[in-house]
Amino acid sequence: MPLITVTDEVVGAPSRPAWTVEILEEEVRLDELIRRRVFLEIAESGVDADPEERTRTTLDAFGRNAFVVLVDDRQVTALDEKVRLHAGSRVTFLKLVPLVGG
Repeated sequence: MPLITVTDEVVGAPSRPAWTVEILEEEVRLDELIRRRVFLEIAESGVDADPEERTRTTLDAFGRNAFVVLVDDRQVTALDEKVRLHAGSRVTFLKLVPLVGG
């Protein structure tokens, strides 16, 4: 199965470790990709959390522009947009930091 790389980044902060994830399909909607990312984080962390509630919170944060999603350096802007993935794709969840005083 093809492998993709998923990373979390915060503007101005050191990069965090990346995950390598197997994918089964070539196209997936952004909201589904975010849901999978949330489930992966919960499974990896061992935290007792409701993944569906965490997904709703994360999707809401995306709607408020708290973070952007880049797939192979292309920003995906709509939750219903289909994202094309291939072996070696890099998916970056980039958290935005508001300007001080603005």
